[in-house]
Amino acid sequence: MTSSRTARSTRSADRRRQLIDAAAALFVERGYPHVSVADIARRAGVSAPTLYRHFDDKQALLFAAVQTRVDDLEASTDAAGLDAANDPVEALTRAVTRLGICNPQATSLWRWSGQHLSVEQNREVVRRTRATLRRWAAAINTGRPGLTERESMYLAGAVLSVVGSAAGRAARTVPMHIEDELMNLIRRTTGLSPRDATPLPDPVGLGDTVRTRRDEILDAAAELFARNGFAGSGVDDIGAAVGITGPSVYKHFPSKNAILLAIGQRSANRLDALALAAFAAVPDARGRLNSLVDSYVHAITSSPDLVVALTSGYALAGDPHAGELVASQRRYVQRWATLLMEVDPARSIESARLAVHAALSIVNDAERMPRSTGRPEFAARVAYLMKGLLGV
Repeated sequence: MTSSRTARSTRSADRRRQLIDAAAALFVERGYPHVSVADIARRAGVSAPTLYRHFDDKQALLFAAVQTRVDDLEASTDAAGLDAANDPVEALTRAVTRLGICNPQATSLWRWSGQHLSVEQNREVVRRTRATLRRWAAAINTGRPGLTERESMYLAGAVLSVVGSAAGRAARTVPMHIEDELMNLIRRTTGLSPRDATPLPDPVGLGDTVRTRRDEILDAAAELFARNGFAGSGVDDIGAAVGITGPSVYKHFPSKNAILLAIGQRSANRLDALALAAFAAVPDARGRLNSLVDSYVHAITSSPDLVVALTSGYALAGDPHAGELVASQRRYVQRWATLLMEVDPARSIESARLAVHAALSIVNDAERMPRSTGRPEFAARVAYLMKGLLGV
C-alpha cells in the first residue's frame, strides 16, 4: 500500500513539473497574456481537466513556474560549493554559465513575470532571489575586502542580468564558444568596482518641444502601464489621469495598443536622436559608445517609456504596425555592436551583439526592479557597469 501511494505521489509530482515546464516555455515564447490554459495542456500532452487537478488557473501556474526557476537558481548555487571553493568567483562563474545555457528560464523568467504576480507572490520571489544574490555577492567579495556589501550586490545583480540576457540569445545566435563568451562577460563584470563610477554628463542635443494633448496621454499611459501593467490599465484610467473621458482618448488614438505602440515609437525616436547627437559631438568609436551608454541610462531613468516598451511589448505581437518599431530597435542595437567591433576588432558580430544585449540588460533589469533606483548613485553605477562589461 505504501509503495502504491509513493508511486502515485511520484507520478503526480512528475506531471506537475511537466505542466510547469510547458507553461514556462510558452510564457517565454509568446508572453503570458497570449498563452491559454488549453495551450499549456496541449504542450504538456494532457487534457485541460488534468491540468486543473494540479493548478487552479494560469496565474497559479505562472507563480509555480517562477518558484521552480528560483529553486533551480538555489540548487545551482548550492552545487557550486561557493563556501568551500578555492576560487569562489570562478566557481560562481562556471555554475551560472552552465545554468544559463542549460536552463535559461531560471535566469530570465523573473524579468517580466512581476506584473502578473500578486504583491505577496512578488515579495516571496524577491526575497528568495535576493537571498541567492547575497551568496553570489559574498563570493564576489572574496579577496576584495574594500568592496562594500552594496557594491557586491550591484555586481551580483549584474551577473544575473548578463546570464539571463545572454544565455537564451547565445543558444539561438552564436554557434560556437558559448561558454567562453558568457564566462568572459561574467569575469569582466565581477572584477569591476562600482565606487569608481563617475556622475553621468547631461544628455546632449535634445531641446524643449511643444507639449500636446497627445503627449499628455502618452505620459499618463506610460506611468500607468509601468505601475499597473498594460493589462491592468484601461483607456478610462488613462483619460482620468489626463483629465478627460475615456472616449475622448479615442480622438487621439484608435486603441490602447496604438497608445503602447506610440510610447515605443517615442522612446525609439528619442534614443535615435540622442545617438545622432552623440555621433556629431564625439569623433571616435570608444567615445561614441560611452555616449550611447550615458544617453541610454539617462533615457531609461528619466522616463517610463523604455521600461514600458520592454515589459509590455508582448501586447504588440502580431500587430502589423509594430514591424518598424522592432526594426528600429534592432538598428539601435546594431549601432552599438558596430561601434564595439571598431573598439575591439577581434570581436565577431555575434560576440558584439551578445555583449551589447548583456550590457543593456544590466540597466533594464535594475530599472524594472527598482530597489535601488532612488539612490543618487544609481544611474552612474549602472552606466559604469555597462561600460566595464563592454570594455570601454
